[in-house]
Amino acid sequence: MKTRTLGASGLRVSELGLGCMGLSFGYGPATEPEDAIKIIRAAYDFGVTFFDTAEAYGAENEELLGEAVAPFRDSVVLATKFGWKDGNTRTRELDSRPERIRLVAEQSLTRLKTDRIDLFYQHRVDPEVPIEDVAGTVRDLIGEGKVKHFGLSEAGAKTIRRANAVQPVTALQSEYSLFTRDPEAEILPTLEELGIGFVPFSPLGKGFLTGKVDAHTRFAEGDIRNTLPRFQGDAREANLRLAEAIEQIAARKGVTCAQVALAWLLAQKPWIVPIPGTTKLHRLEENVGAMEVSLSGSELAEIAAALASTPVEGQRYTESGMKLVGR
Repeated sequence: MKTRTLGASGLRVSELGLGCMGLSFGYGPATEPEDAIKIIRAAYDFGVTFFDTAEAYGAENEELLGEAVAPFRDSVVLATKFGWKDGNTRTRELDSRPERIRLVAEQSLTRLKTDRIDLFYQHRVDPEVPIEDVAGTVRDLIGEGKVKHFGLSEAGAKTIRRANAVQPVTALQSEYSLFTRDPEAEILPTLEELGIGFVPFSPLGKGFLTGKVDAHTRFAEGDIRNTLPRFQGDAREANLRLAEAIEQIAARKGVTCAQVALAWLLAQKPWIVPIPGTTKLHRLEENVGAMEVSLSGSELAEIAAALASTPVEGQRYTESGMKLVGR
């Protein structure tokens, strides 16, 4: 697999990473640990060297990632995150106090079975803790050798600048896809100016861009899509038009909708590294296959026209979730 460098940091990773959240959190019942480990190891066999987890996905998520990569730990980049009170996203309470960041770092090191965290993100910006204090704490952890690189998630441009002034930010992780293009207005220019890499999560629109979701799709109990406005009623019906436009392009190229969506992201900037997640080996292979898909100028223009004519309906999170992004 080809590699990319996340901004000016020199952190080199595979062109496509693996988001591990869905293996045990957010999309219904957790995958059996042995099956999750198979997925992670298969990704490595395909050439993936960038793996993403978080304290908030549950201790088991970090633990199974640590176990899975143990045989080849020095050949991969592990990213994890801090920032939720007690690691619990359901309360919507944040905690990025320096002492909490240090505690999470120690716990993550243990669960990941490693002596360093390659990329340590603040999961959401905590308005109660100055970002300078957050960046300074991670800077100290870097000085101690426990962390290698500092990242932010869903942060606004002003916060990114303030953090970067204290400790250079290696990567921003935020939602970005054909289904969510908010970063294009202000975030991408800021990252390019500062030399910061971009790691889009949900690059397949939480499954919407795979062509496998229709008006009749029902999600499992505990699946976050049951509450997301874009997946409800009239909004879902309207948004299917965009998915259908992508499907037409994919059919002409003889590739899948997911591969077009990932290829489009990779075509935006050379420092963008998407991290699609999956619980199925054949989907993993499909996603990795996107690295071989090249979109022509006319195809990119066709996609741009489809985006312009079919605006996405509905917010990407509920009201409470939207309050936590872009700070």
